[in-house]
Parts: sequence; structure tokens; C-alpha cells
Amino acid sequence: MELPQKIEAVLFWKAEPVSVKKLASLLQTDAAAVREGVRQLEEQLKGRGLTLVQTNDEVMLGTAKELSPLIEQLVKEELTRDLGKAGLETLSIILYQGPISRADIDYIRGVNSQFIVRNLLIRGLVERVDNPTDARSFLYKPTLALLSHLGTTKIEELPEYEQVRKDIESFKNSTATSEQSTASEIEQKGIADVTIEA
Repeated sequence: MELPQKIEAVLFWKAEPVSVKKLASLLQTDAAAVREGVRQLEEQLKGRGLTLVQTNDEVMLGTAKELSPLIEQLVKEELTRDLGKAGLETLSIILYQGPISRADIDYIRGVNSQFIVRNLLIRGLVERVDNPTDARSFLYKPTLALLSHLGTTKIEELPEYEQVRKDIESFKNSTATSEQSTASEIEQKGIADVTIEA
């Protein structure tokens, strides 16, 4: 695969703005090569349904402006549908743990939440904010409109707010401990196998 196709794949999978520096790191190349790859990809996408949306330092995939009426219709249809179990689950995590990264949402749910988070963003239920500890990623938090719809003036008024936060933290800690324990067992088994072979 050529660099433009690799860039396209990363942008599609991320479904959010990605910095040139991050792309260079992911694709094990330099910023100049990424910028050239982005330029080539932009050419290749002309006349298609996708386009590149760019700033000086970030790039993401978007839909061609000629398709705005179609996308607007799809958004309206999406907004009239129920959130579903996965949507409510993700929204609850963002409500009780936000601001939270998508990686942490995925970790808690155990599955990729990319499209669900996008759906919540489109509906105006969550918003994306800069991550103060990592400029390469974003955090997600509930919107004021959502809090207003829920009849709360601040996040701490959510039902059993402190207890639910503690339960989620406990779950994350127990999962992390279990993963460390499993890794340790595998490592010890590996050492034992080497010892037996010796």
C-alpha cells in the first residue's frame, strides 16, 4: 500500500482530526512525507464522496460539500432513532466519568465505541474538548443541553453520582490488576518453559 492509502485508512479508523506529527509517528515516516501523502490523497479524493478537511497541523476525512443535503437528511433520520443499549451505555460512561478519552470509553465497554461516540456528538449530547495532558487526543464530556434535558444543573446531581463513579473506578482497577496478574503468569510460565528446556 502507498502512503496516501495508509493515511486514508488511519483517518477513516480514527474518525477525528489527526495531527501530521501523529500520522508521521503511526506510519513511521517524517512530517514532510505525510504532507505529500495528504496532498496526493486530496487529489485522489476529487470527485468522490469523501474529502479532506485540513488545518495547518491536523487533517481528517469529511464528506464532499456537494453531498451536504444527503448528509443532512441522514443526520435528521439518525436523530429520530432511539439511542439503543450501546448508546445509553456510552452516554452513561461519559456522564459519570467525563471528561474521558475514547480509549478509556473503549476500555470500560470492552468494544470500539467510535461510531457510537460520533452519533452522540451529532445529537449534541456530548462534546469533544482538548486533552490537557495529551495534545494528540481529545476528551468527551456531556453537553449543557444534555444536563438541562436530564433536569440537572450540575453533573454531581445525577443519581448516585459518587457511588457510580466509585463502581466504575473499582471495575477499572480490578480489570487492570487482573491483566497485570495474567501478564505476570504468562511471563513466569515463559521463564519456567525456558528453565525446563535448559
